[in-house]
Amino acid sequence: MNDIATLSSATPPLSRDELKVRVDGLPRVSLAHLPTPLDFCPRLSKELGGPNIYIKRDDLTGLAFGGNKTRQLEFLLPEVVRQKADVLVAGAYTQSNWCRQITAASQKLGLDVVLVLVHGEKGTTRQGNLLLDDLMGAEIRVVEIPDIQELPPYIEEEAERLRKQGRRPYIISPFKPEILAQCAVGYVDASIELDQQLDALGVQADYLYVSGANMTPAGLTLGMRLLGRATQVVGISPVRWRESRSVDIARIATASARLLGVALELAPEEINCSEDYIGPRYGVVTSESREALKLVAQTEGIFLDPVYTSKAMAGLIDHIRKGQIGQGENVVFVHTGGTPALFAYAEDLLDGYHEN
Repeated sequence: MNDIATLSSATPPLSRDELKVRVDGLPRVSLAHLPTPLDFCPRLSKELGGPNIYIKRDDLTGLAFGGNKTRQLEFLLPEVVRQKADVLVAGAYTQSNWCRQITAASQKLGLDVVLVLVHGEKGTTRQGNLLLDDLMGAEIRVVEIPDIQELPPYIEEEAERLRKQGRRPYIISPFKPEILAQCAVGYVDASIELDQQLDALGVQADYLYVSGANMTPAGLTLGMRLLGRATQVVGISPVRWRESRSVDIARIATASARLLGVALELAPEEINCSEDYIGPRYGVVTSESREALKLVAQTEGIFLDPVYTSKAMAGLIDHIRKGQIGQGENVVFVHTGGTPALFAYAEDLLDGYHEN
C-alpha cells in the first residue's frame, strides 16, 4: 500500500490513475463486492421522455443487503482496528441502513456492537433493518427524542457504560467531522469506478443524481471535481437539518480532499443539494416517492427504498418533467441501497395509502 504522506500535494484535475494512487494510499478494510454494475434503463428512459438513464447499482455492494455505507465503512474501520476497540457504538433511526451495515461489518471483524436508535416513524417493530440488526446480534437501545441531532449524548452514555465494564468502545458518530471525511473517500473511489465504466461505454454523464445528506454527495462531488468532469452532481436530501446541506457537504468534501493530499476547497455555492422532495419529514413516504418507486420497479425490475432513493428518483422525475434535463442527455442515478426498509414500509406503499 502507498503511503499518502509521501505524495506531494496535487491540484485537480487528476488522472484516474493519479487519484487512485491517493485513494489506495489510505488504510482500508475490504467489505464490498466491487465494482457494482452500471445498468442502462431503456424502459424507464422511454417512459420519462428521452433522457438516457443509467443506474449505478450500489444497492449491490454485498454486505447485509448492500448499500452505500459499505463503501464508506471500508475507509473508517481501519481506525477502529488501529485503536484495538472491541465494541462499536453507533446510532441513527430504527430503520437505519447505516446501523445495519455497521452491525454487519462489526461481525466480520469480530466486534460487538451496541446501537442507540431513535424511535422514528417505524418504532420497535422487528421488521426491515431493525430485524436484521437483531438477527446479527446487535445490542439495541431505542430512545424517544424529537431530533436525531440530539442523539450523541445517548451514544456517549452507552460508551461510558461499556468503559466501566472494562470494554474498549469506539463511537461511530454520524456528526463527527473526521468520520464524515473518511467515509466520503469511499465515494471518491466510487467516482473513479463509475468514470471507468462510463468511459468503457463511451458515455459522458451530464448529470449524477444521488440521495444523501452529507458523505455520499460530498464524495461524488469531490470525485468528479478531482477528475475534471463537467458532470453536474445533484443531491436530493431526505432530511432537513439545522445546518444547510450545501455548507455541510462542501466542508466534508474539502476535508476529504485534504486526506487525499489534494489542494482543493469547495464552497457551498458549488454544491447542488435539494430539500424539495423530503415531504412532511424524514422517513415519511410521499405520493411522489411512492410513484417513483413503483415506476422503476415496473419498468426495470429494480427496487428503490422508501426513505432515500425513491425521493431522489422523485426529484429526478420532476426535473425531467419540468424540462430541466434535455432529451438525449445522460443521467446516472446512484442507487444507494436501503431496500430492507421496504418490508417495514409495506402498508405505506400499498394502493390506497394516504400520507399523514
